[in-house]
Amino acid sequence: MQKQKASPKTALVFGGSRGIGAAAVERLAQEGFNVAFTFASSTNKATALADAIAANGVGSLAIQADSADPTAIRRAVGEATARFGNLDAVVVNAGILRPGTVDAVSLEDLDQMLNVNVRGVFLSIQASVPHLNDGARIVTIGSNVALHTRTPGFSVYQLTKTAVAGMVKGVALDLASRGITVNNIQPGPTETDMTAGSKEVLAEMNPLKRIGHPSEIAGLIAYLVGADARYVTGASITIDGGFTL
Repeated sequence: MQKQKASPKTALVFGGSRGIGAAAVERLAQEGFNVAFTFASSTNKATALADAIAANGVGSLAIQADSADPTAIRRAVGEATARFGNLDAVVVNAGILRPGTVDAVSLEDLDQMLNVNVRGVFLSIQASVPHLNDGARIVTIGSNVALHTRTPGFSVYQLTKTAVAGMVKGVALDLASRGITVNNIQPGPTETDMTAGSKEVLAEMNPLKRIGHPSEIAGLIAYLVGADARYVTGASITIDGGFTL
């Protein structure tokens, strides 16, 4: 009797058109997932990424959605599950940085970072939970600044990333009875738009004398959503080349 081929799993990546998010989308597609992902404004990059994945025979769906907008978050989950069915992996990568010392941060920047980096992460997970298969995986993308910043002007950003590290512990307990794992990745300086113009300086500060590549973060995501990580939950895993040692 011929063995029946398993149906593809489904992943949803919040903030998946650029940098770490795009690398995660590409890696999950390589791992055999149908991948839906959100983007805020990079329409051309999102379309090109979705087309490239589809050209390799994997289901893909780009969804324009602002992670600061609860309605948009719920709509994105609805569109992803309408296309591909229930979710096996959710990666919450959306995040913003508005640097400023404590005396200079505007209320607008404070609210925006809290809305995207904390509230948006929580709401993305919350909206996904009813559509998660038992045994599914949730991965948030935090930052090693939750441990150490080294630089003035990052107090709010550090606040938001520390909050995410704490959040995953509670959510992991909430979902443990369903076999759903929840983990947080804390990258150090990585080749993204956020580090453009400062790569050399950041590399010199790092024991390995380089910064990370998005594909390296995506490799850790692939591990956490794979079969070998079923016993890992509630963890924050730092991947920064020793930057915070």
